[in-house]
Amino acid sequence: MGIARRDLLKWGAGFGGAVALGGGLVLPTAARAAARTTPRGLPTDGWMSRLDGNLSLLDLTIPGTHDSCCENPAYGTEWSHTQNWGIPQQLEEGVRFLDIRCNGLQGAPDELGIYHSDNYQHLRLQDVLDRCRTFLQARPGETVVMRLRNERSGGQALGDDEFMRRIDHYFDGLGYRDLFHLYGWPTLGAARGKVVLVADFANPWGLIGWSSGQNEYFDTQDAWQIGGIDPLGTKGQYIVAQFDKARLNPGRSTMFVNFLSYAGGYWPKDSSQRLMDRSIYPYLNARTQQSGRFGIVPMDFPDFHVNVLQMLIDQNVVPPGVHRVPAAGPR
Repeated sequence: MGIARRDLLKWGAGFGGAVALGGGLVLPTAARAAARTTPRGLPTDGWMSRLDGNLSLLDLTIPGTHDSCCENPAYGTEWSHTQNWGIPQQLEEGVRFLDIRCNGLQGAPDELGIYHSDNYQHLRLQDVLDRCRTFLQARPGETVVMRLRNERSGGQALGDDEFMRRIDHYFDGLGYRDLFHLYGWPTLGAARGKVVLVADFANPWGLIGWSSGQNEYFDTQDAWQIGGIDPLGTKGQYIVAQFDKARLNPGRSTMFVNFLSYAGGYWPKDSSQRLMDRSIYPYLNARTQQSGRFGIVPMDFPDFHVNVLQMLIDQNVVPPGVHRVPAAGPR
């Protein structure tokens, strides 16, 4: 059954001033308690503003979320439920990478909706962009890295040309072009106040191009389905190996990405908790007095793992006497 455009507009406007959370609403960001502070003293809502603007984004550890808008199992199933925090609270809590997946939107021929596969998440792309812009206007020392994916799924799947046409409509028809940094990995100073766009869609524009493996921009671990008798044990080994690879190669001019999420027949909440307990928390907890770049680290349910989220943020603080080798620099 199609969704009426008036309902799309109503949902987009209705959620604009509040955060959707498990089917209910919580108060807008401004009405919530003061932001958390990490163990090393960084405010989670403004941790990037405390860092040297001459750093390349390639030098940083950037916590993120996987399938960032999949907050409500009613919009799919519990299998596709990956987050409890909405985008505003994710950003307030220190998340700086968003995984945004789009299909076309029935009844809105120029627009994109947020999807998990063919399940509409009752958000439009402009809702996500408006929330990012609101956050960055309030905290201009921060940046957001956004993977924007053509999900190519279901009855609203779009071909390459049509997807690009709609992106161009967002850039110029709806006025979002100035929100983005579009070309090459910037310094933090150049990225501040912007969304750094990572294109997971075919384009001729020379944008930063996503890879779920390796290319000139990325070295990514995203094993989400593994065979064998202990797939979560194997996934944990992959995660640790990618952490080590990023930490021990600080001069590499590619962005490391390490997905902490896993599907493969497990409920996302279950796989996330087991991986945190068995592999991720022990690894990071043993390195709380160290500093290093781990790159982008997307996870499910950071509200269940605030300690891990904050340990990742704190990897950007260089303790006295520790020297970090910078990456090769922005392109």
